[in-house]
Amino acid sequence: MIDRRQCIGMTLAAGAALSFGSRLALGAAHGKLISRPIPSSRETIPVVGLGSSATFRTVAQGEDVAALGDVLDAMVERGATVFDTAPSYGASEGVAGRLARELGITQKIFWATKVNVAPRGGAADPAAARAQIEESFRRFGVSKMNLIQVHNLGDIPVQLGILKELKAAKRVAFIGITSTDKEQYGELARVMREEPLDFIGVDYAVDNRDVEETILPLAIERKIAVMVYVPFGRTRLFQRVGDRALPAWAADFDAASWAQFFIKYVLGHPAVTVVTPATSQARHMIDNIGGGIGRLPDAATRRKMADLIDTLPPVRR
Repeated sequence: MIDRRQCIGMTLAAGAALSFGSRLALGAAHGKLISRPIPSSRETIPVVGLGSSATFRTVAQGEDVAALGDVLDAMVERGATVFDTAPSYGASEGVAGRLARELGITQKIFWATKVNVAPRGGAADPAAARAQIEESFRRFGVSKMNLIQVHNLGDIPVQLGILKELKAAKRVAFIGITSTDKEQYGELARVMREEPLDFIGVDYAVDNRDVEETILPLAIERKIAVMVYVPFGRTRLFQRVGDRALPAWAADFDAASWAQFFIKYVLGHPAVTVVTPATSQARHMIDNIGGGIGRLPDAATRRKMADLIDTLPPVRR
């Protein structure tokens, strides 16, 4: 099984003209990280952020979390401010909040978390939901949260109702809902049509395009911001490309690595506001940020990108 680190190494070994570090420098030289507006407020946020599941979560649960401080520092230093997490991501919330305070960057981060105390398909205890939210405030050390979303559509009437109250009280700037389950997309679309949402959070990747059918067009119609998770399919896309060199035409939209290729595909869709790949390594954070710098692929190029990936052997999701 090939992971991202192996993929980078093999891509270089395959005869890329520039070193990985030089390619990153080239990508960064194209300009500032792109920002996009949140439709409900027109406030802009950078298009690349940081997720805290996967390897970030794993490292956060260990004793040595210094590398995560380097990731957060690299993120903010280069203009990426959106940090997405959830109470269910182990120690991610607490560790990120503590490291941000130590680095003096708490107020520079767009804190996005979630709430869900409901068993799948079951009812949420309002008191437990409120307690979970208050704990997130405490962990981040903030008096106002940028974004809280109902995780995986858990008991929308109760939990989204609480978020609407918090937004009305100006304790939360933006509210939303998330789902990474295709079976929930019908319900996701219903809530998008019926509720005053600022954000949705969904999984989306060049080889996982289901949301392009209904969800992303509906987000444009309803003026809802879209936060994208797992743009690499965890490590699935790196496994699929294996030791293949990046196609020469990727330079036409300023992609200098496979990670940037994958991120730029997602950002090429006009509905997408921000993408939050998870990582526990600063060099990967810097590489990911490069995906939000420079040109983005147009619709025809995105079809070409998808066609290329579709020709590769699939791996189990």
